[in-house]
Amino acid sequence: MPDRSRLADTPLSILDLAHVRQGGTAEEAFHNARALAQRAESLGYKRFWLAEHHNISGVACSATSVLISYIANATSTIRVGSGGIMLPNHAPLAIAEQFGTLESLFPGRIDLGLGRAPGGDSGAARALRGSVPDAGENFPALLEELRGYFGEPQPSRRVHAYPGERTNVPIWLLGSSDFSARLAGKLGLPFAFAAHFQPGPLLPALHIYRSSFRPSHVLDRPYVMVGIPILLADSDEQAQFLATTPIQMFLNLIRGVPGPLPPPTRSLEWTPEERQMVAAKFGAAIFGAPDQVAARLNAFLEGTQADELIVVSNTYNFEDRLRSYELLAHLANQGREEPQIVRTV
Repeated sequence: MPDRSRLADTPLSILDLAHVRQGGTAEEAFHNARALAQRAESLGYKRFWLAEHHNISGVACSATSVLISYIANATSTIRVGSGGIMLPNHAPLAIAEQFGTLESLFPGRIDLGLGRAPGGDSGAARALRGSVPDAGENFPALLEELRGYFGEPQPSRRVHAYPGERTNVPIWLLGSSDFSARLAGKLGLPFAFAAHFQPGPLLPALHIYRSSFRPSHVLDRPYVMVGIPILLADSDEQAQFLATTPIQMFLNLIRGVPGPLPPPTRSLEWTPEERQMVAAKFGAAIFGAPDQVAARLNAFLEGTQADELIVVSNTYNFEDRLRSYELLAHLANQGREEPQIVRTV
């Protein structure tokens, strides 16, 4: 099936925010994340990442390292990590110790994706940091300090991460603009772009990353993972109906009233301006039946030359979400006549 060859050659991963649905609980969200990770592992997904957010009603992924341990303990082969840890919220030593512990518990399976945004509002950032947020200007210095804790011990270093030292936990830089793209290129690190909520700057950021890339001991050439909203169902009509849940979620964020995932609806009440703002957030989204999704996804992969996709699928009912990831895995597997050899990071 030539129209599916690109998808067949591209590793697929999952980004989870532990969304709470209306009428649900955080406990339910965590159990669903665990069940999804277990199913994803059996379907051949490469990674299962959890984000860090704070002070956002309906989003329960605030204690990211704890959730990573919960998911990794319930699986055996899939890589588990952060998408991402918002480094300016934390002391680098604390993150080194947390992820050094995770790597020691689950060797060879932990990823550390890092972002420089607060993962919430300024009040939450201030409460976490104990000071006025600095908009991430010191991110490069924090990153350098963190990487030092994971490496070989240095005679000049008085503080060490135990555990953490010598674990060399794989670090990714995450971004929705050109800042982390440029920094990841300069340092020779893998780069993940958040097109699942900020698709506009995607292609310029990827160009900056690739053009500024310098080979390192981590990578000999650029490696890009792109976050993208994908929702599959057995028919286009059903997929579009289910997609009204994430559409309402972003609409509520725009209105300043975030909350649990709402059930899908047959009609949306919004202004033309709100509709335009939501459409901008979903510029990279692909919702539909398998055949339609396959064609659009391959076009997206050709346009971005992404090395990997990390998929976001938010539905009100967990069964619909699980079905979407199953259909996507089936699409990818249809084009795989034999096992694919892919470069790992």
